[in-house]
Amino acid sequence: MQQVDMNSAEFQTELEKTWSFVEKVNKNFGFVQHPQEDVNEGVAMGLARNKLMYGKRFCPCFMVIGDTKEEQKTADNRICPCKPAIEKEIPEDGKCHCGIFCTPEYAKAEKQNSKTEEVVQQHSRGLTKEESIVLLKKEQLNGEELEALIEAKELGMIDFALLDVRELMEFKMGHIVGTDSLVPTSQFYAKIEEHNDKKEKAVIVYCHTGSRSFQVQHAMKSLGFKQVGNLQYGIISYNGETKRG
Repeated sequence: MQQVDMNSAEFQTELEKTWSFVEKVNKNFGFVQHPQEDVNEGVAMGLARNKLMYGKRFCPCFMVIGDTKEEQKTADNRICPCKPAIEKEIPEDGKCHCGIFCTPEYAKAEKQNSKTEEVVQQHSRGLTKEESIVLLKKEQLNGEELEALIEAKELGMIDFALLDVRELMEFKMGHIVGTDSLVPTSQFYAKIEEHNDKKEKAVIVYCHTGSRSFQVQHAMKSLGFKQVGNLQYGIISYNGETKRG
């Protein structure tokens, strides 16, 4: 699998083309970008990466299925702007699955919601050890639940491995504090072998919006991992501490 250097001239050129592509899609369909710039940046970089790796702007929020172009076409991978987004997601939800394309109404409401959350956000009490053990067994976790589990882990009440299954450039842009390892979906089957010692332990996986990690979650179970949780709506739903680099 070809690796992409986000600092290379080749990638930066493709990223500029991708932003032009995003602007063209917005103009053609009357969309606007997500009010959270880190959402747009992550998706745009993923689109540019996939264009260089696969020759097409496959949706970066889903695993690309197929080793050859013929297999990738047969697998019906999403190519941006994808049909499900245009025909269903944006009309019904106000945004595409990845979030970069939104209706003006959704973007306005989301911006206001973010401001409100900053004002009224309240942190819940810490979990007991028993509550932590029960919560850790959930297969689909929200951001607040993962934040509570990380706190419980730091206090020594539970133990689990937190895996980021995005790509290296996404990880460097910002990842959850407490992440143990990066297992990129583009190299999943090669990289996951490094974690075979965790098959009997608890593992939680996350990505950008929860789609790739959901696929990884089920792939890991098929490989014999006993307990795998997923951050259901991805890092964009996580309000805990993150860091770049």
